[in-house]
Amino acid sequence: MRRSRPALAAVAAIILTTAAAPAVAGPSLPPPESAALISTAAADYRIGAQDKIEVNVFGIEELKREVQVDSGGKILLPLIGQVQAGGRTPAELSTDIEGLLRQNYMKDPKVIVTVNEAQGQKVTVDGAVLQPGVYPLAGPTTLLQAVSLARGPDPRLANTRRVAIFRTVGGKRHSAFFDLAQIRSGKSEDPQVFGNDIVVVDMSGAKSFMQNFQGGFSLLGALLRPW
Repeated sequence: MRRSRPALAAVAAIILTTAAAPAVAGPSLPPPESAALISTAAADYRIGAQDKIEVNVFGIEELKREVQVDSGGKILLPLIGQVQAGGRTPAELSTDIEGLLRQNYMKDPKVIVTVNEAQGQKVTVDGAVLQPGVYPLAGPTTLLQAVSLARGPDPRLANTRRVAIFRTVGGKRHSAFFDLAQIRSGKSEDPQVFGNDIVVVDMSGAKSFMQNFQGGFSLLGALLRPW
């Protein structure tokens, strides 16, 4: 039986709509108290104490510096001396340095500030990963990127369909579970992790950390007590 053109058009519309369906949102966690300081865009990251940043002045290689922000949020640069970096975004700090150089030394300086290592923001990655540990966040980081910092899931032990993020907000702990397989395939969103989050990749079978989290992992057992 031949189908009419309107019927065929309707079927085609359904197919196109299904193919273009957006990724399904995964579980949610409340934003951390520091969320105002770390946005989903790298340009909005706020520089903190102990961060390592790189300052480049276009065309003047001698002024290129990698410096560490001191405990008071300041950095020391040639020609202009101390500059307040803490609490500024890289773009804001670039503008500040350009203004200081323009005052006495250069007509139209172009400055680029890059955060090389965000020491003030760290994430704990534990469970069935190849290298559990505490890792600095060099700017905005997703769950997949955080697991990669620990060299990825252990192929022999990991249950990648059950990965937890633990977060403390207002003195209360929250948790949510995510499926890395769904995230990798684009079927679920890749959530952002924040400083002081704890990421745990579950173990497969009877070794599931949900049954043994009280002491089953070196870092998790210490960090999650008391509930």
